[in-house]
Amino acid sequence: MRTATERPVRRAGMPYLISAISVSNLADGIGKTAFPLLAASMTRDPVVIGALSAVAVLPWLLFSIATGVLLDRVDRRRALALANLARAVVIGALAVVLVVGAQTIWLVFVAALLVGTAETVADSAGNVLIPSVAGRERLDRANGQVQAAEVVGQSFLGPLAGSLTFAVFAAFPFVLNSIGFALAAALLVGIAGSHRPARVPDPRRAEHGDVRDGLSWLRGSPLIVRLMAIAAALGLTSELAANQLVLYVLDDLRLSESMFGVFAAASGVGGLVGAGAPKLLRVMSRRAVLLGGMGVAGASFLGMGLTGSPVLAAVLFGAFAVGIVAVNVVIATARHIAVPDGLLGRVLGMWRTAVWGAIPAGALLGGVTTRLFGSASATFLLSGSLLLAVCVVAVPTLRRFGRDLVPDAGRPR
Repeated sequence: MRTATERPVRRAGMPYLISAISVSNLADGIGKTAFPLLAASMTRDPVVIGALSAVAVLPWLLFSIATGVLLDRVDRRRALALANLARAVVIGALAVVLVVGAQTIWLVFVAALLVGTAETVADSAGNVLIPSVAGRERLDRANGQVQAAEVVGQSFLGPLAGSLTFAVFAAFPFVLNSIGFALAAALLVGIAGSHRPARVPDPRRAEHGDVRDGLSWLRGSPLIVRLMAIAAALGLTSELAANQLVLYVLDDLRLSESMFGVFAAASGVGGLVGAGAPKLLRVMSRRAVLLGGMGVAGASFLGMGLTGSPVLAAVLFGAFAVGIVAVNVVIATARHIAVPDGLLGRVLGMWRTAVWGAIPAGALLGGVTTRLFGSASATFLLSGSLLLAVCVVAVPTLRRFGRDLVPDAGRPR
C-alpha cells in the first residue's frame, strides 16, 4: 500500500505526464494528417489509402497482448520514454528520405508500420501510468485531461500544423513530428519515483501464464468484457468513414490540401467539449453519458454523408468528436477503477487487441465501400447508420450493471 507521504510526489508528476502526452499527441496529429496527405499525393486509390490506415494500426492486433505483459513487468515511465524516442528516430529517417526525393508508397507503409508498433507501447504505457501518477481518486479528472490533450493534439493543432506545413514542403511536418516525440520523451524525466506495477509477476513464470492471469480476471468481469465489445464495434464502424476523411474533404467537399487540416480541426473543438464529460457526470449517470455520446457520434456521421456543405460537415465532424471523446472518458475510468494495477497492462493489452484490432478491418472495408459506392460520402452514411445500431444494441447490454457502470466485483483490490 502506498503511504500518505508518497501521494504529493505522485500527484506532482501529473503535469509532466499531461505535458508529455500533449506533445506526443500533437506529434501524432501532425503525422496522422501528413501520412494520408503524402499517400494521396502518390495515389488517389481509396483502397490504398484505407490500407495505409490499416497498416498503421495493425500492430495493435499483433502486439497488444505482448505489450501488456511487458508493461506489467517494467517501469512504465521508462517504457513510454523509449517508445517515444523510437518514434522520433523512424519519423526523422522518413523526413530525410523525403528531402532527398527517394520516397515510394511502400516505404511510407513501412514507416507507418514501425511507428504503429512503437505506438502500441507508448499509448498503452501512458494509459496505465494514469492511476499510478494521478491516484485512483482523481481518475475522472485525469482521464478528462488526457482526452483533452489527445483531442487538441490529434484533432486540432496537429491537423492544422500537418496540412499547412505539408503544403510548404512534404518533409516539413515529419521533421516537426520527430522533434515532438523526442521532446515528449524528455518531459517524462520530471515524473519522480518508480512506476513499476504494484504486483509484479514472477519473471520465472512463462509468459502464457501471465496472459492466463489476465484472461482469468477478464472472464470474471462481465462489465469490462461488454464494454470491450462495444468499444471494438465502435472502432470498426467509425473507422469505416474516418480513414476516408481525406478523400471526403478533397474530392466530395472539393477543399484544398491546406484546408484539410482546417476541416479536421473542427473535431478538435468538439473533442474539447467532449473532454468535459467529468463535469457532465455530476448531473448524469455514466451509462447515460456513454449511450448519449454513441448516439451523437452516429447521427453526426450520418449527417456528414447527406450534406455537401463544408461548413455543416465541419460542424457535424465536431459533434462526432464530442460524442466519441465523452464515450472514451467514461470507458477509460470504468476500466481504471475495475482492473487491479498489477493486471492493468495485460487487461489493456487484451482490450487493445480487440478494439484496435477491429480498426484495420474497418479501414479496409471503408476503402472498399468508397470504391464500390463511388464516393466517401456514401461510406459516411453507412458508418453513421452502423454506429447508431451499436448504440441501440448497447442499451440492453449495459442495463444490468446500474447507472454508474461500476459493479462491486470491479472495485480496486
